[in-house]
Amino acid sequence: MAIIAVFDQPGMTQAQYEQVTDKVNQGRGLVKNTTDWPVPGLISHISARTPDGWFVADVWESEEAFQRFSEIVLPLLREAGAPEAEPKIYPVFNLVTP
Repeated sequence: MAIIAVFDQPGMTQAQYEQVTDKVNQGRGLVKNTTDWPVPGLISHISARTPDGWFVADVWESEEAFQRFSEIVLPLLREAGAPEAEPKIYPVFNLVTP
């Protein structure tokens, strides 16, 4: 079952987001394609600045795929000095893709 993983991180900066995504993308800058992710299963990814930090929402094919990605991204977030934030996970009810 597909899931949505939401990171709402007050205090996180765009520079920290870019640092993490560059490492996720093996030094090639911002991730622009789901196939650039280090584990399979990503359906979509969005990120945005918020008034007090950074917001990310991913849709994953399964919670297991997201957990594999978490093992990679959570240490990178810590390394970048991003504030600790536990992602919120929601089961997808309806998913529309192109």
